Amino acid sequence: MDKKIFTWDSLGDLSIGRPNLGSNVSVEIYRLMQYTLRQVLEEQYGESTSRELIHAAGKIAGMAYCDRFLDTTLGPDAFLAGLHQQLIYHNIGVLRVEKTDMENLHLVLTVSEDLDCSGLPIDGKTVCDYDEGFIAGIMEKYTGKKFNVVEVDCWATGDRTCRFDVTLMK
Repeated sequence: MDKKIFTWDSLGDLSIGRPNLGSNVSVEIYRLMQYTLRQVLEEQYGESTSRELIHAAGKIAGMAYCDRFLDTTLGPDAFLAGLHQQLIYHNIGVLRVEKTDMENLHLVLTVSEDLDCSGLPIDGKTVCDYDEGFIAGIMEKYTGKKFNVVEVDCWATGDRTCRFDVTLMK
């Protein structure tokens, strides 16, 4: 069996398939899919493996997103500004760069109004595994190097923004 590789064509032609409803869906329905999928993965594989799988999916998405919507020929400041604009345009979140050390490839990023968690009940655990992978995929596609992205603050831990520590993978 051939391994299926994600492409944007895999999403189909929404103008044909959804001529009346269009391409938008509510955050509530997006989260319904994400959190029920997370529940099934946790029941089948446990929390740790579930988080790894969700992170891996986010990484694939981040690489594809970067290919489709971002200009990797730009310098770091312009690239991050473009990422900020695209995340807002796609209603994913509001990116803010808190720290950049491009010499050592270390960033601290926040995402407010995050698609995955803003408004969730506080349960003391970070939940943005997909976002970690998404950011890692974008940064890998931009630099050609692998990144470790760790969410250090999350709405679900009581913070009002998600904060990600982005470091070059060693």
